[in-house]
Amino acid sequence: MKDERDRKREAAMDAEQPTRLLKLSRRRVLMSSAAMTAGALLNRRLPAQSPSQASSVAFNPLRQTPPRHWAAIAKANHPPGKPQDDYTPVFTPNGWTLPFELRGGVKVFHVVAEPIMHEIANAPERLLVECHGFNGSFPGPTIEVVQGDRVRIYVTNRLSMPTSVHWHAMILLCGMDGVSGLTQPAIAPGETFVYEFIVPDAGTFMYHSHFDSMTQEGLGQVGMFIVHPRDPEARRPDCDFALLLHEWEVIGGASRPDPNEMSDFNILTINGKVFPDTHPLVAQLGDRVRIRIGNLSAMDHHPIHLHGYAFKVTATDGGPIPETAQWPETTVLVGVGQTRTIELFADNPGDWIMHCHMTHHTMNQMGHDFPNMIGAQTDQVDKKIRSLLPDYMTMGTKGMWDMATMNMSVPENTIPMKGLDGQFGRKVMGGMATTLKVREHTVGYQDPGWYDFPKGTVAHVATAAELEADGIAPLAPPRRPHDGPGLRPDL
Repeated sequence: MKDERDRKREAAMDAEQPTRLLKLSRRRVLMSSAAMTAGALLNRRLPAQSPSQASSVAFNPLRQTPPRHWAAIAKANHPPGKPQDDYTPVFTPNGWTLPFELRGGVKVFHVVAEPIMHEIANAPERLLVECHGFNGSFPGPTIEVVQGDRVRIYVTNRLSMPTSVHWHAMILLCGMDGVSGLTQPAIAPGETFVYEFIVPDAGTFMYHSHFDSMTQEGLGQVGMFIVHPRDPEARRPDCDFALLLHEWEVIGGASRPDPNEMSDFNILTINGKVFPDTHPLVAQLGDRVRIRIGNLSAMDHHPIHLHGYAFKVTATDGGPIPETAQWPETTVLVGVGQTRTIELFADNPGDWIMHCHMTHHTMNQMGHDFPNMIGAQTDQVDKKIRSLLPDYMTMGTKGMWDMATMNMSVPENTIPMKGLDGQFGRKVMGGMATTLKVREHTVGYQDPGWYDFPKGTVAHVATAAELEADGIAPLAPPRRPHDGPGLRPDL
């Protein structure tokens, strides 16, 4: 039987209850409501859990999906995904895809970190750099798997310093994250470590060193990691491209990039090459084209602009963007450490330039730290200097154009603005650029050569008849700034 004091206390609390509820703050009411909502969602969305699972996994109502259950992922035991059958293989222009061996249903890869010599620009204006790479190349080979695959990746260190490999943006168990000192010991020179995990999410990811990152990433220990969706209903592209952006500071005449540089990068690459040595993205008319762009530059974000097309941004390194939230663009900003995936239908044939729209990022070494000579009258100076140096010519009086068109002497292992020798002349561009070539018929990803323009579709020099018909005065003198608005200098 209850004590008299207990009965009086309960009666007092019952009488006070309406008042106590009124004293609840708005914040506490909202928190209580959120907790009840989260509980309802938890009961509706989560599978039944054992007591041990329920006590070890806390539900976070801010997540859009339930917590990860690594045991459930492992239990699914998906068969290894097969190229062509389960996904359209990625093409990495100027690069390659790392092969694997199947061992008991596990995809086994071997990644080797090592010093390499890498050719950024092809002959005759060749640029070789002493850098780091994976498996003999920069960037490292693309690793390509399917969601739910079990992978075993051996990493051998052939550098003179310790290293590790981080699987960038992939959500893995902590011990597989590859951060030396925090989640694993560093891989000492000569050692081989093994990483093993089941790939939980589809998406566009990257991999790179996570030991002395400034030095080792800056010297080239980077690569792309592509995970295709397991869903057989997922829309597969006809063409799937992987592009990795990077930047270097290579002093003219030197061969070792400077990883300590913080702002003045003079070599900017797509898959390790500068334009026009970047292999084109080749698509057939009507293809669904997917382009995955990763950025492991040291300091710079890159607004990548594609001519001739409006595309949709369909995914980030965090995952796919719902179709209702995708947006159209002609330029996509790819921040440092980010990936962006864009998609388009190849319905506009031609040769379309694709480039970083930071204009200094489409130049090479000789376009940096160069004095401003625009408009300078140097004829008399050049004449006097040529009495001593017969081949001398002052460069830059007409911008970067003369650097791309004159065969000027440059220091060994240094490239000026290479430019593209197209069917209409020299294109003054280098650095972070490539082309999308869309044709009615293609042979794989083989470069189809120059576009055959239909008659009457190319801009041309205006004829006298055209000028007269539209009332345009031929060779009308330009208006000078000091003439004021609306005034003709010849009046």
